Amino acid sequence: MMNRKPEVQLNPFIPYHFLHEQEPDSAGVVQEVNTIFLASKTCAFSCIFCDLWKSTLEQSPPKGAFLHQMDYALKRLPDAQVVKLYNNGNFFDVKTLSPDDYPDICRRLNRYERVIVENHPLLCGPICLKFQQQLAGQLEVAMGLETIHPGVLPRLGKQFNKADFCRAADFLLSHHIDVRVFVLLNPPYLTEPRESVYWTLESIRFAFAQGATCCAVIPTRATTAEMQRLAQQGNYQIPTLDMLEDVVEKALQDGYRRVFADTWDIAFMARCPHCFEARKQRLERMNLTQRLEARIHCAYCQTHA
Repeated sequence: MMNRKPEVQLNPFIPYHFLHEQEPDSAGVVQEVNTIFLASKTCAFSCIFCDLWKSTLEQSPPKGAFLHQMDYALKRLPDAQVVKLYNNGNFFDVKTLSPDDYPDICRRLNRYERVIVENHPLLCGPICLKFQQQLAGQLEVAMGLETIHPGVLPRLGKQFNKADFCRAADFLLSHHIDVRVFVLLNPPYLTEPRESVYWTLESIRFAFAQGATCCAVIPTRATTAEMQRLAQQGNYQIPTLDMLEDVVEKALQDGYRRVFADTWDIAFMARCPHCFEARKQRLERMNLTQRLEARIHCAYCQTHA
């Protein structure tokens, strides 16, 4: 078991971050989204690539703490149609959030058309329905599929397999709960760029085949001691901006929609300071429009594909 002691001291009654963003819905209409990153108990799963545990609490937050955090953020955020409640773990882990808090939380969220939470596939069950039944808007559960590579997924510490993911997706969809999926670009143990792009695209195709409504592509980072050890061993390579562009472009070319490149803090992938910002902005525009744009030509690095 890896040491997963939080590295920052959080107030259990104040979210550690919140922001306002935009995202297209299934009809292509851009929606206003309020995203709240809740201070929560450290995730029960120890995924080797994950660094979210650094910004968590060692103990479960007190009863009512999530509601206080939500109120704090929502008073400072503009109106929106969608709200995301991300807690660096699993929203439906009863050791993290007691179902006794659901009624008050759902009343706060009743003005939103859609509520998105994150949760592990193995924790998607009847408890999700208890929350859904008290919610006025559409519930959506975001799950990390990460990759369907048969030799990589078992080594990530996720503690589930493709069949588990399918069961979770089937359960949610059968109860009219939407599914969004996170996949990794360049996970550990998959270090050849073309192979990594291929398996990221295969994972996106698999996610949509299981009924996902959207798919976010997250570049894997070496921000933990375990990932740095794997990098030193040659079992992890930093993904490139070219790879992220390849994945998003190919997915859109194949007709998939609501495929989002996660552009948060992706400067670590930049190899040319002259074209990075323009390329990032291009990806962000494509996230909103879900339409291809011509690649950025850079006279300095000759990036032109």
